[in-house]
Amino acid sequence: MLDEVVKRCPPLPENSKFLILGAGFSGQHFAQAARALGGNVLCSRRGINKPGADFIFDSNTKILPSIEVLKDVTHILCCIPPAEDGTDPVLNSLKTTIQRLPLKWVGYLSTTGVYGDSEGEWVYEKNSPNPKQLRSKRRLACEKAWQSSELPLQILRLPGIYGPGRSAIEIIDKGKNKMIEKSGQIFSRIHVDDITGAILHLIHLNSRGTRPNVINIADNLPTSNVEVLSYAANLLNKELPKLESFEIASKNMSPMARSFWEENRRVSNDLLCKKLGYSLIHPSYKAGLKDCFKNLQMRAHASKNYFG
Repeated sequence: MLDEVVKRCPPLPENSKFLILGAGFSGQHFAQAARALGGNVLCSRRGINKPGADFIFDSNTKILPSIEVLKDVTHILCCIPPAEDGTDPVLNSLKTTIQRLPLKWVGYLSTTGVYGDSEGEWVYEKNSPNPKQLRSKRRLACEKAWQSSELPLQILRLPGIYGPGRSAIEIIDKGKNKMIEKSGQIFSRIHVDDITGAILHLIHLNSRGTRPNVINIADNLPTSNVEVLSYAANLLNKELPKLESFEIASKNMSPMARSFWEENRRVSNDLLCKKLGYSLIHPSYKAGLKDCFKNLQMRAHASKNYFG
């Protein structure tokens, strides 16, 4: 729950102003917590009618933030994916402008996909990136562009993101699940609460002079999709379909869906949790799915009350 994130964190520095670029699922979650902790937060979307939009930033149509929006910004969180040509939309449009800002911290949300396939072995920040998928190669190119920007930067590498409204709970509840089995296949995950909590933790460490260049943000228990879906079904008291082999299921997958099964790695959070001292709110998918299930129950109760 977001309340737990806020309860754990000290107030943000006085006069801090956050710019969240591309504030979708993760960005909006962070924005809510940062505001509750006293931060002045402005979020960009590509349309002003998008949820949570405070201003428009769209590099494709050349709609850029106003001077007033950019004035006195101290922290930037970039959640915007690479452009199709592999370049970064923010740096393409705003690099010189943001280099002039009084920035104390910049975070770039990347992906653990840049590590490529480790055949199920653990990957750490010290591992050299070896992306195979085109989208991950683009991410790595953007990481390098941000790293050469001379900004007070941290690269935050994320695995599969889930949270209330976007988890195995909703998949099972809506009957959209498929039980696909691929021997030895492991996925790493992170609950959106812990993305927000980890970022706030890193911002406070940065204010005390500690800022590692690259950090993995992942939970403690990489595991198979079958285990995650089974646990969600148990919480919902629903039956699961029969197992289907990956070899058969992949014939009907989109190229994008298939690509997620082509790589197998366990993402280590040792740097974040053991060395930098962050304590996970949801240490495993079990704790995270219980939170998602509780949220689903609350929404169902609220809806029942609303409609009488």
